[in-house]
Amino acid sequence: MHRRTFLATLSSFAALDAVPALAASGEERVRTTSNTLPRKVIVGTVMQSFWGQYPGLRARLDQLTGIVDQMAAQAQQAYGRGMDLAILPEVAITGEAGDDALAHSVAFEGEVKDVFTRKARERGCYIVVPTYLLDSKEKKSCSNAAILVGRKGEVVGTYRKVHLVVSLERGTMESGAAPGHALPVFDCDFGKLGIQICYDMDFAEGWTELARRGAELIAWPTQSPQTSQPASRARENRCYIVSSTWRHNASIFEPTGKIAAQVKPPQSILVHELDLSYALLPWSSKLQNGEAFRKAYGDKVGFHYYEDEDCGIFWSNDPKTTVGQMVRSVGVLELEDELARVRRFYRAKGVRI
Repeated sequence: MHRRTFLATLSSFAALDAVPALAASGEERVRTTSNTLPRKVIVGTVMQSFWGQYPGLRARLDQLTGIVDQMAAQAQQAYGRGMDLAILPEVAITGEAGDDALAHSVAFEGEVKDVFTRKARERGCYIVVPTYLLDSKEKKSCSNAAILVGRKGEVVGTYRKVHLVVSLERGTMESGAAPGHALPVFDCDFGKLGIQICYDMDFAEGWTELARRGAELIAWPTQSPQTSQPASRARENRCYIVSSTWRHNASIFEPTGKIAAQVKPPQSILVHELDLSYALLPWSSKLQNGEAFRKAYGDKVGFHYYEDEDCGIFWSNDPKTTVGQMVRSVGVLELEDELARVRRFYRAKGVRI
């Protein structure tokens, strides 16, 4: 039986409730956010390199706060309000560490903290601030870190890069930086935020653990501009990923694995609105590639449907209606619901899964 014919048959079973949902079976289900009201988040990111002679801390802080100001101006122009989250690239404050990360590291307390807490209050947004961070001058310890500053200027927390780049020839990690050991998920007023940094991308366990802890959006400050792995991580872990890079592109990856927005040279600033309350829908005849929603709800619904992937991401633009309610009214199944019912169907037929 052709896949589409099989799924259309299964959808008719679902409409008759002949194949009950899997929630009662004891099988763990992937988290869905479709039954929460819309949560629009305006994210700002940037593609900006930091090679070359270091200009000094004061000049670098002016450069970075200027980037945040550009993001804020674009958000206001495009969406009529300020942004919610600004993400700067890996080690944006210090630049590369050369042969000695400790010598290049800076303390957050003092001038750096004062500048970014003031800018966060001024712009009313969270800011991800990456740097080689001086953790202890006495212990000669530093890390590749990203500090999250809140809208009111509070320090929400710090993520220290776990997977530092290794020099096998020298037997060192990022010129003497110390690896982090924790994977915090930060409770922001718009949702749950995780952070990974550059080489963390190559190791699945960090992304999986952040998703397990409920991260809905993961900021990825990086020097690497790669796109295929972030797309895969976003799809596997059902989260948005936002890269802030040194070169080639800065991108926003959907939970579909598709790139929702991207900036390339000569532009450098990217501001994009996404919704953390969404539904992933696979192909079905009822869906009509999304047109069934447009006919039913007009501009009260938004979506990106990908015919080349036979799936789409849908969100509500109605502050009083969840996208989950819209999905049920159209009579289609979310991706995970469909897969759960397919697995149950397989088990009933003796198919090993």
